[in-house]
Formats: sequence, structure tokens, C-alpha cells
Amino acid sequence: MSWNTIIGHKQQIKVLQKALETGRLAHAYLFTGPEACGKESVAFELARILNCRTADPVSGSCETCKECISLNAFMHPNVEYIFPVESALLDPGDTAKKENKRFTEAKERYDLLLEEKKQNPFFSPAMERSMGILTEQVIALQHKASFMPSQGTRKIFILSQAEKLHPSAANKLLKLLEEPPAHILFILVSSRPEAVLPTIRSRCQVIRFSRVSSRELRLWLHENRPEITDPLLSFIVSFSRGNLRLAWEFINNIGSDTAETATIILRNQAIDYLRKALVPGKLHEAITASEEQVKNLSRTELTLFIGALLLFFQDVNHRRINPSFQGLNNPDIVDSIDRFAKNFPDPDFFRISTIAEEAIRAIERNANPTLVMAAFTAELKGLLQRVT
Repeated sequence: MSWNTIIGHKQQIKVLQKALETGRLAHAYLFTGPEACGKESVAFELARILNCRTADPVSGSCETCKECISLNAFMHPNVEYIFPVESALLDPGDTAKKENKRFTEAKERYDLLLEEKKQNPFFSPAMERSMGILTEQVIALQHKASFMPSQGTRKIFILSQAEKLHPSAANKLLKLLEEPPAHILFILVSSRPEAVLPTIRSRCQVIRFSRVSSRELRLWLHENRPEITDPLLSFIVSFSRGNLRLAWEFINNIGSDTAETATIILRNQAIDYLRKALVPGKLHEAITASEEQVKNLSRTELTLFIGALLLFFQDVNHRRINPSFQGLNNPDIVDSIDRFAKNFPDPDFFRISTIAEEAIRAIERNANPTLVMAAFTAELKGLLQRVT
């Protein structure tokens, strides 16, 4: 990606462009903002510019030279990408140790995550059995920091999900940040900066990112993927809700119908769940329905599930205000939307949206999904029954 292929974040890019032009880059940055809003894509573009043979601070990297290609393949000697991995991957030992089944299986999982990152720049990898970014990973960075870059001007250490630094790893990283080598640029990326050690935050220049707006995503799609037109264009923009990882998955599955089909199935599950939640009384049955979703869906799918409900309620609100409104997120279920609008003429959509967003954030931040969905279901049921 060059700067002009980054989706949104114009102000943040201007800050970095000016720092590049004046030669006044900070020694460490902390990129903060919602998950999958494009923070890491900006971090990698900055890394490419510092290593690209023909880079320009204003236009960005060339994306075609040997350095850019190597960096995109996660093989550039000057760029280290750190994310939460399993301890089995870091166990010291001889060659025989590395033939151990536990290590081999962990390495396979690691490689799969890295491959997914190559395919989707907005994906943030983390191994499921990880205890966070481990001490051994930071020790390896300390060792690599002692060597000058083989080419280019700097080595760049990108730490994804910096809030997951293990306490001992955070303390070792702090020592590096307190006396940073001049040839090292640290870029910490986090959607939960409050969970990053305060002393680490204080040694970084913080750049705050926000979720990409529907207008920015629509404009980017129009300029870079002109073959995508309405109604599919509106579907991608609406359902991704500024989550660029989801938008990227939809874009790259066009033609196979995989993304749209899976999303519609998930949407239909959400509507079926809503019907159960709307049955007067029977809170226990509604909670059971929510537990079934937790059992059958991953965390990512649960956030999509709740997101599908948000889009449905958005459609209901539009049709309630203007019964002839045509720009629906779900035009294929207009009868269900109109029926809901008729039966629930004045629900508190603001509060419903608030609890849905809170549930999504809680799931994204590793809260217990069973408890989150149970609480969401109980409050949603209460809000809807007040207006029946």
C-alpha cells in the first residue's frame, strides 16, 4: 500500500508525512483506535517508506521494488512484526527439539496466521493458546536492536495488540524505550491503550485513529474497485460498519458468493433469535437462545451477529419514519422490517444501539461471551417489551 491506497486517516497520514519530510520521526509511536480500523496498514506503510528504494514521504512507497515485496512477505531483515504467540513456539532447544510435535503444530498455526495477514492487511493475528506477547519475544527484539540495519536507515519493530504484552515483557520493552537505539523505530498498535503500561505510553508519541466512515469506505471502493456497484457496494459498506477486516473479506470473496451467503445466513440467525426474544415472558427461553449462539459461533461471528441486529433495527427506524424509504441494508426482508415497525412503533433505538455496541466491544475485549449475550438479551427483551 502507498499512502493513497490507505482507507481514510488523512489527518494521521499528514502527521507522519510531515515527520518524514522534516526528518523528525519519533523513536516510538503508539497507534490507538478501534479494532480493524487500519492502524496496522499505516504502520506497515511507514515501514515500507523507510526501506523502499524510491519512496517519497508524500506519495509513499513504490510497492514494486525488492524491499517492498520482501516486506509484504514478512521477510525483510529490517522489519520485525510481533504478535501474541504460544510459548511452544519460543522454547529454546536443539534441532531435535524443533522436530517435537508440540513445536511443529504451533509453527503450523503461526504460519497460517501469517498467511492470513498477508491476504488481509487488516487482520490482527493472535494464537489462541497464547498468553500474550511473551518475554522471549522482547528479548529477541533486544538482541536484534543491537545490530544496525542491513539496508535502509532504520529497523522497525511493529508490535500488534500491544495491550497483550505480558507484564515481564512490558518491563523489558520499557528498558528498550528508555534508551532507544537511534536506528530503531518502535510502532506499538493497540485498540485498548488503557491496558498498555502507563510508563510505556508516556514514552511513545500517540496517534489516535478512528473507525473509517461509511463515506470514506464507499469512496475508496469506488476509486479502487469500480466493478463493485450497488446494491453490493452498499451491502459491504453497511455490514462492515467501518471494520476494514470484514470489508476486505467481503471484497475478496466477491464472485464466490461465500461472504455474502455466510453473512445472510448469520443475519437470518439473528432475526430468528430476535423472534424468540420477543415472545412475552419466557426470559429463560430467550437466554437459552443466546447461549445457543455462543455455543455455535466464534467471537468474530458473534460481533457480526449483533451487528446484523443493529442493521435490522436501523432499517426498522428508517421505515418507521418514512414507510417508503428504499435505501435499506436488508431489502430482501422488507416484509419482516415493516412488520416489526408496525408492531413496535416507538422503541428506544438509541438505547438498543448503545447496548448492542457495548456488547460488541465487550466480546472484542475478551469478556465472557455467554455472560455478555445473556445480559444483552435480557436488556433487549426488557426494552422491546416496554413498548408492546
